Amino acid sequence: MQSQRDDFFRKELVEELRRVENLVRLEPSIEKKIYYFSASYGITERTYRYSFSKEVLVADLLLHGVYNMMTERLSLIKSGNNTVPINPIVFERICDGLRDLANSFESGEGIFEALGTITVAGFSMTGPGNYLREKGDLKIES
Repeated sequence: MQSQRDDFFRKELVEELRRVENLVRLEPSIEKKIYYFSASYGITERTYRYSFSKEVLVADLLLHGVYNMMTERLSLIKSGNNTVPINPIVFERICDGLRDLANSFESGEGIFEALGTITVAGFSMTGPGNYLREKGDLKIES
């Protein structure tokens, strides 16, 4: 049984994930999309510090990892390495995953599928992920 405190922080988590999804979805700039995405692991970190759960911790670690993949790719592109272009579908899938993650936390259902969607989309921005996408093994398109 969840306490009122846990319910409060879970509600805040869900609201913030939905806000992040909306900001990333509407923002045209890739840099700002990544910046807004960072708020997703910001809220998970705050949440597990006040209302610990394994699910929120796992979400935090994966969201932070995806953010790192995205910032690394952006840095490489800015330095002139355009080997792996950023496909706009990546951010659509990340937003879909954020929406599903918020829904999962709200309903108490499993978070694996939502985190899988986000992680695979972020991984597709790496060299190995892009290679797997190009050869058809990793699919981010619907």
